[in-house]
Amino acid sequence: MNNRFWRICLSFLLILNPVTMTVFGYTQTDPLASEPAPPLQPENGPGGSDYSHAEVRQTAYGFGSQEFWIFEPAGPTPASAPLIVFNHGWSAMFPVFYKAWVEHLVKRGNIVLYPRYQWTLTIGVRQATQNVIRSIQQAILILQDGSVKPELDRFAIVGHSLGGGIVAELAVLAQDHDLPIPKAVMAVQPYLQRDTMMNDFHEMPSTTLLLVVVGEDDTIAGDASAQVIFQTADRIPSSQKDYIIQVTDRYGYPDLVADHVAPLCAPDTGTIDALDYYSIWKLFDGLTDYAFYGINWQYALGNTPEQRYMGVWSDGTPVNEMVVID
Repeated sequence: MNNRFWRICLSFLLILNPVTMTVFGYTQTDPLASEPAPPLQPENGPGGSDYSHAEVRQTAYGFGSQEFWIFEPAGPTPASAPLIVFNHGWSAMFPVFYKAWVEHLVKRGNIVLYPRYQWTLTIGVRQATQNVIRSIQQAILILQDGSVKPELDRFAIVGHSLGGGIVAELAVLAQDHDLPIPKAVMAVQPYLQRDTMMNDFHEMPSTTLLLVVVGEDDTIAGDASAQVIFQTADRIPSSQKDYIIQVTDRYGYPDLVADHVAPLCAPDTGTIDALDYYSIWKLFDGLTDYAFYGINWQYALGNTPEQRYMGVWSDGTPVNEMVVID
């Protein structure tokens, strides 16, 4: 089985029913081993593996659409850390689907909150954003009494698919619900349920740093919702936001396919690749580094070479760069 098999399986599960899914390890055969290989994770910088923490502590709370997981850095355990809310795609209710990305964020020194905003495939979805808001409120109370205090002045939100639409709504609603105002917002291949969700994001705070990311081969969410979010968040200056297109590259093996399941990164499935390390991981790392600490802006904003760069295949050929639109 190669990674295309797992991409198909994960896509099917994301769209249909992953409630009982367990991801098993497997041995990947590589019939095209002579083809150039995609780049590995960089050793340092945004998207890189130079982690400040060696361990991740995971705790679950609640039940059903009020369930959430808190992931905290350990080894060493910090006294406090920034808080990132990670919103899953529709039906990807359990952290395993994005486990590698979540652990990457935590090992960089962040607390990650993963709300499960739906109980089943249908129950809870229409109240998804409100469910997330309640989970954030509860999680903050828990964290404030815990060993790693949340730095609420360093608060960011990220989400994929329907979670990307929720991210945009949270950015508008945060102040009205006594939540921290997010300094960084990234909507990855976002989807808006038009009959129950916003279609105007003019009230997104002007201080926000915003990235909206789409995949050129995403035939599930497409780009319609992404364009609505980006264009109507018009209080945010163009210098603080970018619209980014991930580009497919089939030069080597395995292919790098910018489709709707590209952000999924369950361990031992062969789906963690340069579209993670050099694209969404790097972009969000750079965005939060800039929002929290005033560094690494060039990896997230401004249509810079560092932002567009996707690494090189094993024979030195550059991977197709991302396309950045202001």
